[in-house]
Amino acid sequence: MKTPAYLAFDLGAESGRTVLGWLEDGRLNIKELNRFPNGMVSIRGHLYWNIFHLFEEMKKGMKLCVSEGEARPESIAVDTWGVDFGLLAPDGTILGLPYAYRDSRTEGAMEELFKKITRERIYQLTGIQFVQLNTLFQLFAMKRDQPQLLDFASDLLFIPDIFNYLMTGEKKTEFTFATTSQLYNPRKKEWEDELFEALGVSSSIMQEIIPPGTIMGKLDRKICQETGLDQVPVCAVASHDTGSAVAAVPAESEGWAYISSGTWSLMGIETKDPIINDQTLDLNFTNEGGVEGTFRFLKNITGLWLLQECRRAWAGERNYGYDELIDAAKSASSFRSIIQPDWKGFLNPEDMPLAVREFCQKTGQPVPDSPADYVRSILESLALKYRLVLDQLKKIYPHPIHRVHIIGGGAQNRLLCQFTANATGLPVIAGPVEATAIGNIMVQALSLGFIDSDKDMREIIKESFELVKYKPEKTPEWESAYERFQNITGA
Repeated sequence: MKTPAYLAFDLGAESGRTVLGWLEDGRLNIKELNRFPNGMVSIRGHLYWNIFHLFEEMKKGMKLCVSEGEARPESIAVDTWGVDFGLLAPDGTILGLPYAYRDSRTEGAMEELFKKITRERIYQLTGIQFVQLNTLFQLFAMKRDQPQLLDFASDLLFIPDIFNYLMTGEKKTEFTFATTSQLYNPRKKEWEDELFEALGVSSSIMQEIIPPGTIMGKLDRKICQETGLDQVPVCAVASHDTGSAVAAVPAESEGWAYISSGTWSLMGIETKDPIINDQTLDLNFTNEGGVEGTFRFLKNITGLWLLQECRRAWAGERNYGYDELIDAAKSASSFRSIIQPDWKGFLNPEDMPLAVREFCQKTGQPVPDSPADYVRSILESLALKYRLVLDQLKKIYPHPIHRVHIIGGGAQNRLLCQFTANATGLPVIAGPVEATAIGNIMVQALSLGFIDSDKDMREIIKESFELVKYKPEKTPEWESAYERFQNITGA
């Protein structure tokens, strides 16, 4: 392969993958080299990420790139899920496995921190949506429960920072990830000291913030010897996976919203500046960094986690495939049971189907009778939540929204895509599925000068991947269901 190639590591909460991409005749080609499971590890009542296992899988991907003779990449980069972090000792040792964001230690942390600094002040400083799993509240819980660990630590590294550190020895934090932490002030463009003072934690543990597309350094020689790769540059792309995914939206002109659909659904618009005011605080919207200085103004919605966890719960009786469940849901009764995807009981229940039943019982609705009923309920409810968020966006954003782009794994869920078109009343354009890895690859190409701008990136992506379009159907039925959704959820 003579054309420039790039190696992307895309790590999600459910799985990770190594993807090779190369540009040829104005089109992007990608090939998945390996895919490996990820998941939270339960140790003595707490949940962690096994980052060392993930790094070994990443090195396997590097070896496959060489052994299969695919290409000698120009660069490599990693993106991951958000908010989680690890700590380094003064000698550079990683201090244990990082906590996972669904760990229970943050329960009540928001309310406790609000006694030290108000909710309104935190939002004014950061413009970030309030969710108990945010880095701010994780750090508060750690200061409360393990102050000696923070006292000993010299550096805080977010998950992609850790992998960049393991590959290069460099300690820096990339902009898109920094903004998601609720520790960053987008107006000052720096870590917010007032928040660290409220936490009682020194901001000296934080790293220099660098823009996406920055070259971190060269791949460590020992890793090169182990994998056979050359000492290529390691690029800090949009290291928050949603940042990479949104960079891959194949949008033309303006007037579009996006849904990055996976374990979480991230729904919003792209703006040049953060939007921070009383209305966005009341509606709990967030401002996260994007490529080339943009902001992703969005709402974080519980996504296909609901379906993933139901499927896991059913695995003891039958190992359903996703396609099988979706097909069964097509023939299930519509709008039988509507749920609020962001109900606190869905955050990390031991039994997701039981949690769904509890919500239905609390709201006086029929309880799902079969897996098909559960799946139908989940997908319809997600689409109705998207409609709610779209209506909120229209109140805040002064420009019209004409279409919705769905990217990520949820783009291949045809039933969810059609439901989204039905619920929002807007055309939906689905794809690409591997948006996060594609955005990762394209930002590498941009940083090395093989692409001139993010506009060129999106044009190449649009020409390179199949996009599926959905038109709204059965609008009156969905309008009626939306009214019911608002009543049930108190929206």
